[in-house]
Amino acid sequence: MLQKHSRPAEFRGYRIMLKIDGPRLWASLITMAQIGATPKGGVRRLALTEDDRRARALFVTWCVEAGMTVRIDEIGNLFARREGSDVKAKAVLIGSHLDTQPEGGRFDGVYGVLAALEVVRTLNDHGLSTEKPIEIVSWTNEEGARFTPAMLGSAVFVGATPLAAALQTTDAEGVTLREALKQTGYAGTRGHGVENVDSYFEAHIEQGPILESHGNPIGVVTGGQAIRWLDVDVTGVAAHAGTTPMPYRKDALFASAAMALELEAIAQRFAPLGLVTIGQVDVPNSSRNTIAGRVAFSVDLRHPDDTQIDAMEREVRELFGKIAENRGLKADISTYWKSPATPFDAACVDLVEEATKGFDYAYERIVSGAGHDAIHLARHVPTAMVFIPCVDGLSHNEAEDALPEDVTCGANVLINAVLARAVTA
Repeated sequence: MLQKHSRPAEFRGYRIMLKIDGPRLWASLITMAQIGATPKGGVRRLALTEDDRRARALFVTWCVEAGMTVRIDEIGNLFARREGSDVKAKAVLIGSHLDTQPEGGRFDGVYGVLAALEVVRTLNDHGLSTEKPIEIVSWTNEEGARFTPAMLGSAVFVGATPLAAALQTTDAEGVTLREALKQTGYAGTRGHGVENVDSYFEAHIEQGPILESHGNPIGVVTGGQAIRWLDVDVTGVAAHAGTTPMPYRKDALFASAAMALELEAIAQRFAPLGLVTIGQVDVPNSSRNTIAGRVAFSVDLRHPDDTQIDAMEREVRELFGKIAENRGLKADISTYWKSPATPFDAACVDLVEEATKGFDYAYERIVSGAGHDAIHLARHVPTAMVFIPCVDGLSHNEAEDALPEDVTCGANVLINAVLARAVTA
């Protein structure tokens, strides 16, 4: 009944490597991708919209069909539980999210949720029970595309964000998250919290080009890098574009451009691991023939080392300040959000690596460049992630894609890592 590995190997007491049903998982992914499908082959399924409600309903139907019991917590996180033989044991939690970017892809987040479902389906196929219960979770508003900040559902679950504050978060139309939960029917009640979680596993596309470029179908994720979001507000003087000589100008946009070039130089000094991005730029009251009096822009800093990202931020503040002073302008810099570098649990990471070796899959250890719900969980319970490549490294893009064989490989690793954790103390 159990698939034997082609090379005899001991795997947590088993001389077997369990395999998922790859075509079934792929079919589930394609079916889910039809909800909120875009003309260019992507998905638009913002958190707690009608399309998100439909996706959640389909997921719940599949979980019930797999014999699981479903509950919803106060922030709308969905949990589907498969009981274990030890009624006192904490649950092994696996999952990701169903919401997408406005022009997102078919695999970001949803792969982790449906790979988790495939774990349960495969255990059912083989009639296997586990000592610890297994729970699948679909987190609310991971993307942050409708409500900010991102990863709100998992942040509330672990206590990093107060529930009351999260519920009052509004979207661009002024709708609160509390109202959206009621509108979609996903305002749940308080249930089991992080104290009832044994461990957390999440499968995800890499969202970058490293695995594909190296020819590795599996990334064994060792943790998440530090992230720092800054808001920069540059104030100069608005003036007429045709009557103000260049030496008399206090142009906030030219100053911002100089800051952008300096930011790129900072990235070069902290290469190859330091990353910088200006993702948003706003020129209030802009006009074709008016010198920009004010510019606001965002800065995204990333590095796997907390001391290095601190140094990057110090350089940003010092150099931006000098540019503003030299040009007779003012630059205000505030911290919008920060996330420290987060290592994953060594034992759980080892389980992922052992499962990968058991299949002879090519792999590499990798640090997650993106934020994930796993980052929140890792600060409270043993956590690990499994990455698979995405075609051309594209994500947050309608052209986002993954190969069926990689989808299967990642889920094979996931089920064996989860199974090892769920049957041992």
